[in-house]
Amino acid sequence: MGSKQTVLGRVTQLAKANINALLDQAEDPQKMLDQLIRDYADNIAEAEEAVAATIGDLRLMEQDHQEDVAAAKEWGDKALAASRKADELRAGGQTAEADRFDNLAKVALGRQLQSEKEAKTAEPTIAAQTEVVAKLKSGLDRMKARLGELGARRDELVARAKSARAQSRMTDAVRSVDVLDPTSELSRFEDKVRREEARVLGEQELTASSLDAQFEQLDALGDSAEIEARLAALKA
Repeated sequence: MGSKQTVLGRVTQLAKANINALLDQAEDPQKMLDQLIRDYADNIAEAEEAVAATIGDLRLMEQDHQEDVAAAKEWGDKALAASRKADELRAGGQTAEADRFDNLAKVALGRQLQSEKEAKTAEPTIAAQTEVVAKLKSGLDRMKARLGELGARRDELVARAKSARAQSRMTDAVRSVDVLDPTSELSRFEDKVRREEARVLGEQELTASSLDAQFEQLDALGDSAEIEARLAALKA
C-alpha cells in the first residue's frame, strides 16, 4: 500500500500545480511545458499501473468475500437438512442415527460460523481498499485533465510564436515593396489578380449562357409534350 499511497500523493501534487505561476517563472515557457508534459505522462502511466494493481487486489478480496458469504449459506442449508433428518429419524425411534445427523448439523453450523467470521473480517479491508481506488481514480482523472490543459497551453504558445514570426516576415516584406513603383512586385501581383478575376467572370458568363440554352431546350420539350397531349384529347 505504501507505494500506491506515494503515487497517489504525487498525482495529487501534480494535479494541484499552478501552471500559470510556473509559466511566469520560466525562462523558456515552451521548453518548460514540454518537460511538464513528459513528467505528467510518466506519472500518469505509473499511476495507472498502481490503480490497476489496487483494483485487482480489491476484486480478489471481493471474490473471496462473496465465496465466504456463499459458503456460509451453503453450510446453513446443510445444517438445516441434517437437523430435519435427525428429527425425522428420532420420531421413528432411530435415536443413534438421529444423533449422528444432529452431529453433522453441528459441524455444518461450525463451518457456517467460520465462513461468516471470515466474510465479516474482510469487510473493513474491502471498504478501505474501495476508498483508495476511488481516490486514485479521481487523482488520475485530474492528472489527465491537467495533461490536456498543458498540451493546449503548449499548442497555444507554439501557435503564437509562429504567428509572431509570420507577422515579422510579412512586415519585412511590406517594407521592401515600393508601392509607388509600377514595376514593383506589388503592382505585378495586382495585375495578376485582375487577370484572374477577369478569367473567372468569363467562365461564369459562359456557364450562364450554357445553362440558359439548356433551360430553353427543356421549355421546348415541355411545349411539345403539351401539344401531343392536346392532340390525343381531340382524337378521343
